Formats: sequence, C-alpha cells, structure tokens
Amino acid sequence: MEKAEILERAKKYIAEEKDERFRKEVEELVSKADDKEALAGLEDRFYQTLEFGTGGLRGVMGGGTNRMNTLEINLATQGLANYVLKAFPEKAKDGTLSAVVAYDSRKNSDVFAEATALILAANGIKAYLFTGLRPTPELSFAIRELKAQTGVVVTASHNPPQYNGYKAYWDNGAQVIEPHDVGIIDEVNAVKEVKTISKDEAIKSGKLVLIDKEIDEKFWAMCKNQLFRPDLIKEKASSVKIVYTPLHGTGAMHVEKVLGDLGLKVITVPEQREPDGTFHTVEKPNPEEAPALKLAVALGEKEKADCVMATDPDADRFGTAFPGKDGKFVLVSGNQMGALLCEYVLLSRKELGKLPANSAAIRSIVTSPFTDYICKKYGVKMHECLTGFKWIAAVEDEFEKSNTETYVYGLEESYGYKVEKEVMDKDGVSAAAMCAEMTLYWASKGKSILEHLDDMYKEFGFFEDRAISQNFPGSAGKEVMAGIMTKLRTEGLKTLGGKKVLCIKDIGNSVSYDPANPGTKTEIKLPKSNVLQFVLEGGTIVSARPSGTEPKIKFYINARTEVGGAKCDGCLAEAKKASATVCDAITADIKKVLENA
Repeated sequence: MEKAEILERAKKYIAEEKDERFRKEVEELVSKADDKEALAGLEDRFYQTLEFGTGGLRGVMGGGTNRMNTLEINLATQGLANYVLKAFPEKAKDGTLSAVVAYDSRKNSDVFAEATALILAANGIKAYLFTGLRPTPELSFAIRELKAQTGVVVTASHNPPQYNGYKAYWDNGAQVIEPHDVGIIDEVNAVKEVKTISKDEAIKSGKLVLIDKEIDEKFWAMCKNQLFRPDLIKEKASSVKIVYTPLHGTGAMHVEKVLGDLGLKVITVPEQREPDGTFHTVEKPNPEEAPALKLAVALGEKEKADCVMATDPDADRFGTAFPGKDGKFVLVSGNQMGALLCEYVLLSRKELGKLPANSAAIRSIVTSPFTDYICKKYGVKMHECLTGFKWIAAVEDEFEKSNTETYVYGLEESYGYKVEKEVMDKDGVSAAAMCAEMTLYWASKGKSILEHLDDMYKEFGFFEDRAISQNFPGSAGKEVMAGIMTKLRTEGLKTLGGKKVLCIKDIGNSVSYDPANPGTKTEIKLPKSNVLQFVLEGGTIVSARPSGTEPKIKFYINARTEVGGAKCDGCLAEAKKASATVCDAITADIKKVLENA
C-alpha cells in the first residue's frame, strides 16, 4: 500500500472512532508516519478490513480497520441489525424481533457486548443481554430458548490475550453461514449511520432485557439431561475425583455446577479459576496445547485425580488428560476424545434402545476418520463438512428440516464436541458431563480411559493425527499463504513422505482428481473453501488450509495403520511405530513446502 492511501484510511478512522483509547493509538502512529516502523504499524492496521471467517469477526484489539475495536463492533452490529430487519420483515413490522448477546472474560468484551446490545435495541430489536460473562454454548442455547432471530457472543475463543472477536448467530442457534454472513458483510460495508441509545433508555423502553439465572438453570438441566446412566453416577460419583481448569474464562460456574450436582468431586485449579483477560498463567488459553494444562496436570497428579479437564475462555472447547499406570497424566487429543465420546454415545444409545435407525453423525473434513469406523460398527451414517462448527450445525439443520436423518453426535479435531441437539455449536460443558459419565462407565468395567482407547485401536486400527502450522502475519503474510495454496493447486504433489498421492481433493474448486490423470474430475458437493486434501496410498490423508481466524496456514495429517487384533500382544506397539514413521516423513516434506514459500 502507498503511504498516501494508508494515511487516508487512518484519518478516516480517526474521524469516525468515538472510543478515545483506540483513536489515540492511531493518532500517535499518524504523527510518526515518516518513521518506517510507525508506517509499517499503520499499514498492518489498515491494509484490510476484518471479515467474517470460520469463527466470525476476530482480530487483535486496537485502533484500525484490521483490528477489533469499538468502531468495528458498532459497524458490524449496525450491519447485522440492518440485515435482520430485512430478513424478517413481518417481525420487523410488528416489533417482535429479538437478539441475545453474551461475552467472555477477555479485555473489552463487556464493553463490546453492551455496545452491541444498545445498537440492536436502538434499531427496534429487543436485546437480551447477560448480566455477566457466559459461555458460547449457552448463547446458542439461549437463542433457541428465547426464540430470538439472531445473537452475538463477544469472544476470541482460545486465541492469545491480545485478540477479541464477534461471533454472529442466526435463529437456529448456529453461527451465520452463507448467505447470511455475506449479506451481513454487504450491509456492514453500506452502513452510513450507527444508531444507539443509552442503557437506561433501552431498559425503560423494554428493548434491553438483562438475563442470567433463568437461562443458566435451564442450560444446566439440559446438560445433565444428556446423560445416559444417572443411577451409575449416583452410585459411583463419590469415588471419582476431577481436576478442572477454566483457563481464566467462563467455564467455572457451569462446569462446577453441573458436575457438582452429579455428586462428583471437582477441584478447580485455584490460580486459573477467576476470569482474567490477560490469562496471566498461560501464553495461550488453549486446551489444545500442553502448556495450558500444565498447572491442571500437576494438580491432578498431586491429588491422584481420575481425570483432568479444561475448557477454553468461552467454554466451547474441551480438553482432557488421564493418568497412566505410572500415575503420570497423558494428554488426550481432540481426535482421540472425539472418538471416545462417539463410541460411548453410540454404545449407550444402542444398549438403552435409544439409537434411531436413521442415526447420523457429523465431522469436519480435517478431523480423523477414526469415528467413521466406529459409526460403521453401529450402523450410523457419518457426514463430512467444512472446518468450523457452524458447518456441522448447518448439516444438522438440514436433518431437522428434511426429517430424513436423526443427529446423534458431532465433532471436530480442534477439541469441539456436541452431544446434544439443544445447542447448535460445540459445547465444553455438556462434553465435560458426558466425559465424566464415560469415565465412570469404563471404570465400572475395570478399564481406565487410556486402556479402553488402546482396545479401540485394536478393534478399529491405530490412528495418528498431527497438525502442523506456521504463522504468516501482516499483509505480506497473507500473500505468502495465498502463494502456498496457489502453488499446491497448480503444481500439486506427486508424493508425500515417500507415499504416492492417489487423489487430490480441491474443495475451493469443488473437484477431486487423480494427479496422474488431472483431466478427469469428480464433483465435490461441499461449499467452496480454500482447502486442499491429498489422499495417499495406504489411506493417509493430508489437508492444507489457511486459518479463517488467525494469520497462519495449517496442515493436518490423518494416518491409519491396521493392528493385528486384540490377541496380538505387540501389534499395537508396531502399528504406533509404523504410523510415527509415516507421519515423520510427511512432516518433513510439509516443512520443506513451508521453508520454500
């Protein structure tokens, strides 16, 4: 970008931003625009405008169009309000439109949430605003419970502390997808004036309604109602000890309440129990990463706990660790827990006569096919969808509308699970409850979770799943990532890790083909997305995908190795070794691709 264009955008922002904190950041940089470092900082703030990705609107907080700030929140909300008014004309006419707004523990989340609610109220949309921080799954639940037309949760999920975000939801309780996300962006770009009113005026007019326990209690009851074996829990709960961390987020109140009501002993990591937007005990409040669970695992080993649980700041992601035979805790990956919960849900439904003949499960395309084998055993159809739980919800929504299949389970590898129908997003609270019951169930059979996981490998094959990512920040980084994907598309890959590529699935162009015969293509029936998948000989799948919410590109490896069966003592160890060798070789090739970008 030319200096003149950067300064023009910056000065326009300064004129429109009403929040002094963010405005001053830009004013200071503009005053130093002759300095190369300051100009580079301005370019990073203004080279683009934040757009809805797989997780909605998300970015680093600060002044600028490429930052999360009050102006961007206001424009997004006015655009959302304009779109909702057009999408529901009859309700707009009779004044019965409503929305639900929630927020997490991040810096500015409460400020952004209140601003959102007041803009919705000023546009004639009744805004239900939680009085304090609440999890994302409860926001989804509340939209359906209150029969609202839209909703917003202010959160950046598991991102580092400098981030915040804005996730918009539709009347089905799921995050917006096409055409609504595109429609909202068009409205945002067309905003000329942002309407707002004072909080007192909004409450007095009835357009702002504060909510808390009336939704909390129903949400807690819903989570407990998903469980299959209340008698087992009542009998065995006192024998189980769980260490839990909310990672300074929204989860403590809900996880402690739900598990506590079940009679389980929950020890919450004291240093991480209270909400804190700086997340001072971790670099990233992400249960997918081992360092985030360090304190919880240490406490779990000290207390000789049966399970360590963690939720991210908005409590939609759920991480776990379990003790091995030596008492040391082993972290369980998102793919592994996804498979464990899948099998437990299906076997429980079958044992209790609650597995419909038309049962269906849903996973994202980068999630391990481990669950496909489990579903096949129980006669359940597995559907694939794009990355992001909004796409899982979209497939489930199709089930509800067509009444052809019955949803029983959904998962994605990034520690997201949904065992219920009442929430149309991943839910770490209900997952925690189901995981607790599952732990009790296998304990009653004389098995630990890790022992049972090995049994599953012997039955279905060993699955090794790896994720490799590299950050490419700034406008230059965006171009580098685009270049990597373009090169992979045009040049393809003949081999990976010494394995021949048998099929390339180009989700962005909706086709799959054999690289040896690229002229013959098969249509892929998924929404277009910038994802490439390489199917290798032996069945290993490698996926490449730029993140929709962070400046990084991700590669996923899903490798399966046959195991000799339950009676083969050394076969599982051999399978693990073989899978590691394959994954190591593929990882080395992917790193070469990134190094040459």
